[in-house]
Amino acid sequence: MVDLSSSCGRGGYVKAALACLAATLLTLPLQGTLDAANIVMIFLLVVALVAARLGSGPAILAAFACVALFDFFFVPPHFSMAVADAQYLITFAVMLAVALVIGQLAARLREKAMLAARREDEMRALYDMARELSGAVAATQVADIVRDFLSRRLQLEAVLYVPAADDTLLAIPSPQGGERCQDHVRAVHEQGQPMFLAAEESGYRPALALPLASPLQTRGVLLAFGEHAEQVCATERRPLLDAVASLTAVVVERLHYGEVLQEVTLGMESERLRSALLSAVSHDLRTPLTVLVGMADALTLARPALPAAALESAAAIREQALRLSELVHKLLDMARLQTGRIVLNKEWQPLEEVVGSSLQAMAGMLAGRDVRVELAPDLPPLEFDAVLLERVFCNLLENAAKYAPQGAIMIAARVAGEMIEVAVADAGPGLPANLGESAFDPFERGSHAAAGVGLGLAICRTIVDVHGGRIWAEPRAEGGTRVVFTLPLGTPPVLEEEAGE
Repeated sequence: MVDLSSSCGRGGYVKAALACLAATLLTLPLQGTLDAANIVMIFLLVVALVAARLGSGPAILAAFACVALFDFFFVPPHFSMAVADAQYLITFAVMLAVALVIGQLAARLREKAMLAARREDEMRALYDMARELSGAVAATQVADIVRDFLSRRLQLEAVLYVPAADDTLLAIPSPQGGERCQDHVRAVHEQGQPMFLAAEESGYRPALALPLASPLQTRGVLLAFGEHAEQVCATERRPLLDAVASLTAVVVERLHYGEVLQEVTLGMESERLRSALLSAVSHDLRTPLTVLVGMADALTLARPALPAAALESAAAIREQALRLSELVHKLLDMARLQTGRIVLNKEWQPLEEVVGSSLQAMAGMLAGRDVRVELAPDLPPLEFDAVLLERVFCNLLENAAKYAPQGAIMIAARVAGEMIEVAVADAGPGLPANLGESAFDPFERGSHAAAGVGLGLAICRTIVDVHGGRIWAEPRAEGGTRVVFTLPLGTPPVLEEEAGE
C-alpha cells in the first residue's frame, strides 16, 4: 500500500515534534501529582493522535521523541538521559514498542480511510461522467467528456480513436504529436491489449493506449498521455483509467448500434414507401391500360377497315399496352409480396402439373423453341401454392426466352436430401460474374438485359422464400445460365383406405 502521509513532507515531522513538546510542557506541572504510568499514557495518546493525523513517518518520530522526553524530564535523575533504576529500561522498551505499534495501526487506519474516501470520490466522479456520457450522441461529445474527466482527475490529456467507414482509426481531436503513434494505436486496436508508449514512440509525451473493448469487439482506442503517465500506470490510479476506458467502450458501442439502427430503420421506411408507391401507381395504371387495349382492338375491328398503316399502329399500341400491363402486374405482385399481405393457398399436388400449366401459359413466347422437361420419376407430391409457383416458372421461362433466343431450354427436378431441387437452364450468354446474389434484387438488370425492369427474379426469390426454399443462379459448363430453386419435401398426408366394397 502506498504511504499517503508522504504528502505531509517535512511539515508533518515538525508538527509531530511540536506535539511531543507540547505534551511535555503540559505534563511537567503535574509531575508531582500524576504517577509515571499515567504520564506514559499521555505520551502514548500523543503518538496515536500524530499517527491518525499525520501518518506513519511522523508517528515513528513521535514514538522515539516521547520516550526520550519521558526519560529526560520524568525519570530520575531529572534533566539527564541517565537512568537511576534499571527497571526503567524495561519501561522505555515497552513504551517504545507500544508507541510504535499504536502508531502503525493508527497510520494504517488513516491510510485506509483516506483510500476509501478517495475511491468514493472517484466513484462519484465516474457516476457523474457516466451520466454525461449517457446523453452523448456523437463521438466528439464522448471525447470531450473523457478528456475533461482525465484532465481534472489524473492530470492527463486524451485522444479518442474510433473506426471510420473505411476501417481507418479517426483521432478525436487530432494528436499534437503527429502521426508517429498511429502504428501503435492500430496494433492496440487489432490485438485488444493495452500498450505503454514512451515519449519517442508517441511522438509527444509518455502515453498509455487502452483498447475500448466491448463484449463483441474492440470499438476503438483511448490514448492517455502526460508527463507523469508512467507513474499513473504504476500506482493504484490505474484502475480508474481502466474504468474510464470501459465506460467509453460501452458508450461508443451504443453510438455504433444507434447508427446501425438508424440506417436499418431508414432502409425499412424507404422500402415501405417504395412498395406503397409501386402499389398505388400500379393500381392507377391498370384501368387506363385496359381501356387502351380495348380501344386498340376496336380500331382493328372498325368498319369500314382502317388503312394498313393505321391498323399497324393499332396493333403496335395493343402490343405495347399488353406489355405495360404485364409490367404493372409484376409491380403489384412485388408490392404484395414485400408487404407480407399475401396469403399462401398451399395444397399437396404433383410438381408436373404446375410445370405443364406454366408451359401452356408461356406457349406464345416459347413457340418454336426446344423445351425439354426432365422430372425424376420418384418425385413425391409437394405442398405449394400453385398460382405463385406457376409465376416462378413463367418468370424463369420468360427470362430464358429473352436472354437465350437460341438453344434449348431445360426444366429438371430431382430429390436432394430433404428438399426438391428444380432447375431451369438456358444456353444464353449467362449472368455477369459481378452480379451474384444481387441478380435477385429488385430492378437489377445485367449487361445483356432485354426489355424489362428487373423484377422477375426478385419475385421468384420472394415466392421461393415464403415456401421455405432457396434460389440461386449458376453458370453452365457448356454455356448459359442455370437457375435453381428448392422446395421442402414435407410429409404428405396419409390417405385412409376406403371401406371394402
